[in-house]
Amino acid sequence: MIEIFHKSMNRRSFIKAGLAAAGAVVTIGAGDSFGAGKNEKKATRWAFLSDTHIPADVENNYRGFYPYRNLRKVAADVISASPDGVAITGDLARLTGELGDYENLKKLLGPVAEKSPVFLALGNHDNRQNFMQVFIETLGEKQLVRGKHVVVAKRAPIQVIILDSLLYVNKVPGLLGKVQRQWLESYLKKSDEIPTILCFHHTMGDGDGDLLDVPRLFDLVKPIRKVKAILYGHSHVYGFSMFEGIHLINLPAVGYNFSDTEPVGWIEANLTAEGGDFKLHASAGNTDNDGSVKKLTWRK
Repeated sequence: MIEIFHKSMNRRSFIKAGLAAAGAVVTIGAGDSFGAGKNEKKATRWAFLSDTHIPADVENNYRGFYPYRNLRKVAADVISASPDGVAITGDLARLTGELGDYENLKKLLGPVAEKSPVFLALGNHDNRQNFMQVFIETLGEKQLVRGKHVVVAKRAPIQVIILDSLLYVNKVPGLLGKVQRQWLESYLKKSDEIPTILCFHHTMGDGDGDLLDVPRLFDLVKPIRKVKAILYGHSHVYGFSMFEGIHLINLPAVGYNFSDTEPVGWIEANLTAEGGDFKLHASAGNTDNDGSVKKLTWRK
């Protein structure tokens, strides 16, 4: 996941963005517009999106949905909301991560990034090489998580970590992998006790198309109490569940749904040290629950 072209990006921020692109861990510092914030800050607001599936052909459509048009509308809504941060949890591109897909994505996200920092993760329909050609000007110094893109974004009173579950381009299953899991365990044990949200693309079931190392991930995060929630996409389903007190939040897709019963849209989250309010913005698909809010309390 990388941070893209925030309008106040200075030389230091640009270097950080490059490091993120190279797979380094980026903590946005207090001196930046997306800083850790003052200690007394009680809440932060985020926009969480997933499965944009932006095509090179703006008229490309699926099940009657036009992903390019959908993100254009959602982007305008996110700008109006003016969140502290925006995260998109993968499947940025339509199917195989073509250069034209990412060029259109960058065009659509430009106005959003002028208002709020935008962070991007990769899903199974993304292509790392093509992605980096469009979004990256220069690579960073070295990879702290080999072959993966990992960013830590702190905004008091929480931190968001987006992990990389991309395994194969245009094949369904995902994998964090041993190196990334080892990094995550080390980072969580060494960092302070700020409430933490993990984000990545793949679902956490036991099917062949889910995150293949989910049992190992659960074993890792279960005893680390600062991990409060995990957000993901992939299924194009909006839903909430729980594992050992950790909230599991399946984000709706922006591009299209697979079932008429599901919304198409994004989530506005108001996050505190005690919990979060997650508001559904359903712009298409099933809009019956548009504006509904799910209130969650973090485990202690």
